[in-house]
Amino acid sequence: MLTPQQLLYPFTLPLRLVPSVMHSRALAAILNQVMKDAILEGDLDFLQGRQVAIEIDDLGVRYLLGLTNGRIQGHGNEAPADATIAGGVREFLLLAARREDADTLFFQRRLRMSGDTELGLYLKNFFDAFEPPARWLPLTQALERVASLRFPGAK
Repeated sequence: MLTPQQLLYPFTLPLRLVPSVMHSRALAAILNQVMKDAILEGDLDFLQGRQVAIEIDDLGVRYLLGLTNGRIQGHGNEAPADATIAGGVREFLLLAARREDADTLFFQRRLRMSGDTELGLYLKNFFDAFEPPARWLPLTQALERVASLRFPGAK
């Protein structure tokens, strides 16, 4: 039976071919829209001048994000991260779809944190408190459907 990594590997080819800075910038552009109100209210000020890496193990991709002048910025992987959050794509989907809270995912070691743990905890607490605006409900529902998919051998 195929593992989730084996099933997903062919679909990750475009991500692996595109320079990391490009998909980090694409993710930053999406997050700037989804989190626009939170950014304006200063909820992400703790990220100012800092960089957080998001590593999706089973896809083999790493996003590097930070906050500069009130905007989430995507960076290339040559820059060091102050904190790193790592896990599988399903765990990040569960978190984004709000089907699992960050505490549960970290406690079960399905998500891992390294580096500046204080920064990581601020980020975890932000995720716990963040409610996407209603206009993003279709995206949240789509994430919910994808997060519901079960792969053979998945947790």
